Amino acid sequence: MTQEDDWDRDLLLDPAWEKQQRKTFTAWCNSHLRKAGTQIENIEEDFRNGLKLMLLLEVISGERLPKPDKGKMRFHKIANVNKALDFICSKGVKLVSIGAEEIVDGNGKMTLGMIWTIILRFAIQDISVEETSAKEGLLLWCQRKTAPYRNVNVQNFHISWKDGLALCALIHRHRPDLIDYSKLRKDDPIGNLNTAFEVAEKFLDIPKMLDAEDIVNTPKPDEKAIMTYVSCFYHAFAGADKPCAPCSIHYIIHILNTHFPQTSVNKTGQNSCSLSLLQDIANAWKGLEQVEKGYEEWLLTEIRRLERLDHLAEKFKQKCSMHESWTGGKEDLLSQKDYESASLMEIRALMRKHEAFESDLAAHQDRVEQIAAIAQELNELDYHDAATVNARCQGICDQWDNLGTLTQKRRDSLERVEKLWETIDQLYLEFAKRAAPFNNWMDGAMEDLQDMFIVHSIEEIQSLITAHDQFKATLPEADKERMATMGIHNEILKIAQTYGIKLSGINPYTNLSPQDISNKWDAVKHLVPLRDQMLQEEVARQQANERLRRQFAAQANIIGPWIQTKMEEISHVSVDIAGSLEEQMNSLKQYEQNIINYKSNIDKLEGDHQLSQESLIFDNKHTNYTMEHVRVGWEQLLTTIARTINEVENQILTRDAKGISQEQLNEFRASFNHFDRKRNGMMDPDDFRACLISMGYDLGEVEFARIMTLVDPNNTGVVTFQAFIDFMTRETAETDTAEQVMASFKILASDKNYITVDELRRELPPEQAEYCISRMTRFIGTDCPTGALDYISFSSALYGESDL
Repeated sequence: MTQEDDWDRDLLLDPAWEKQQRKTFTAWCNSHLRKAGTQIENIEEDFRNGLKLMLLLEVISGERLPKPDKGKMRFHKIANVNKALDFICSKGVKLVSIGAEEIVDGNGKMTLGMIWTIILRFAIQDISVEETSAKEGLLLWCQRKTAPYRNVNVQNFHISWKDGLALCALIHRHRPDLIDYSKLRKDDPIGNLNTAFEVAEKFLDIPKMLDAEDIVNTPKPDEKAIMTYVSCFYHAFAGADKPCAPCSIHYIIHILNTHFPQTSVNKTGQNSCSLSLLQDIANAWKGLEQVEKGYEEWLLTEIRRLERLDHLAEKFKQKCSMHESWTGGKEDLLSQKDYESASLMEIRALMRKHEAFESDLAAHQDRVEQIAAIAQELNELDYHDAATVNARCQGICDQWDNLGTLTQKRRDSLERVEKLWETIDQLYLEFAKRAAPFNNWMDGAMEDLQDMFIVHSIEEIQSLITAHDQFKATLPEADKERMATMGIHNEILKIAQTYGIKLSGINPYTNLSPQDISNKWDAVKHLVPLRDQMLQEEVARQQANERLRRQFAAQANIIGPWIQTKMEEISHVSVDIAGSLEEQMNSLKQYEQNIINYKSNIDKLEGDHQLSQESLIFDNKHTNYTMEHVRVGWEQLLTTIARTINEVENQILTRDAKGISQEQLNEFRASFNHFDRKRNGMMDPDDFRACLISMGYDLGEVEFARIMTLVDPNNTGVVTFQAFIDFMTRETAETDTAEQVMASFKILASDKNYITVDELRRELPPEQAEYCISRMTRFIGTDCPTGALDYISFSSALYGESDL
């Protein structure tokens, strides 16, 4: 068996084909198994044990297979299937990837493939028609038998059978009494198929193996199913195709005995007349067979000639239609004179397009030659409508010659106009090359002339004036370039006027026009004096700004150092231990008055600063002092003098209230100044600890932490001089009594028996004042303001609670 006969399991993947094969193969198997008194229902299940498979092979081969295993175990089934497969292989069949295990497991695709292999070997392989065999022989047999029938053209085993006419033709050819072929219609495929199926099953003992609906509704019916079914017709009619002479003779003798008794021949002898007559009839029969075969061959030849004519005529029409569709409008296009008003770029594009058309025209030469060759063959085969074919062919050839002439004329015209435009195009290119950089120069010049400059000094504006003067010096050379560029355009106009060329007005190499160049040049000349005016106005403005800068700097350079000096002097007074607190207070009051009297200088500087702000002056190289610096320094000076005066006042009150001598205060101040390493009127915790240790304190971590809560209750991380004095005062006033505390409060209250909140906050440090306010009870008595506090009861309670 050849490779193409092998089972192609890929085709079995199509569900529609698999369904057709399953039904056809099942019916085919049952047509043989019924001879043994059995059948199958499910092709995958019923062959799994191998018994019916072996029986099927025995029926179709007429040979005995080895005795099957009767067990029901899996290995028994595999053994039986292997015996069947071995028998198939012994017949020269090559099984492709089909194993006993797959059949036993009920693999549908493998089972169908195996049955197809059996069908090929036992139903199709031995078919032989003339010199062909198997599939080709079966196909040739079908073609020969159906050739005389209309609407039948058997070329394959799938779509050629979809309308059912081929099956009906096969039946009618051998049994015309079963089907009236003249009543069949090509547009009723289901009816035709069902007629063939019913007649074959009823009269020819060929079971129904296909469904009409499956065949009609499938684009390409399964080839294997169709071949299986058609092979049954071959085997049913094969004996009728080749009647032997003895059979024919016996048939004739039967006719003679029936209709001509005088020529009857008994069983024991035959007269010489009868034998001679029979011999003549046998010879005539043989001659009739030869004539029939010759007629059949002529009929096939004639059919093929007519088919060839129909094919050539249809091919001629298609090629003519395609050619005429392609040539439609081509003569009008070739006759156009669109190049007369085109630019060089457009002409070159038209030339390239024309060259492409010439290539296309040459490519279609083959089609014209094919059309002429087909027309000639139709004439040689004596086509019935040869006149129409010849007329259409002649028209195509004449049109083809005309297209060639028009094509050459258009090429000549395009080449002539192209040369004429090349000179103008070169001038266009030259204009573009010179106009582009000149236009860019003018764009840059206009941008610079209109640029909004921001300067802050005389030097900066003078630099801009110098650059502008340098630009103005380049204008004469630029005007020469403009005139040269415009001269190129004038030459283009002159050539166009001389040769009557219609210019489109557009330069293909640039969007710039001569008018654009002229307009921009006028704009540049207009902007130059405007720029001169703007620069001179800016010079005047910068000169005024410079005067304001110098005026502000002259005052700021005096006020700034004055504020710094006063800050240092006040700082020295606050830490000076040479005089008494009263002397320090008098000195500080004098400083305060001097500061107040100096306020007019600050106000005048503010006025100069306001003028600078209005003139948008934000820098001043003549001074390092800004108005913000002066304001901050002034505020710090006012704060420092007020704070220092307040501290000295508190020291005086503390001294008087606690009975601290001036010498003690001076000692405290000397210690504080010694450990104030940063000289900022504050000690950090490490410096404060060192100060206490130098004064004889024995400090542990817990004790020092307690002291820090007293001197730094807000946890600021520093100890001020006032907090240090308060602490040292408390530490030295160990003999204070409640009477002494009351006497101190009485002094603060101006000899009243009560004290107000305002008096406490005015006379005491903030922390101490809030402490007293939160703990004093309200004073009960007459002639006192609302909110008066009882300092007497507070002093008694305080003396009992703490060392204050």
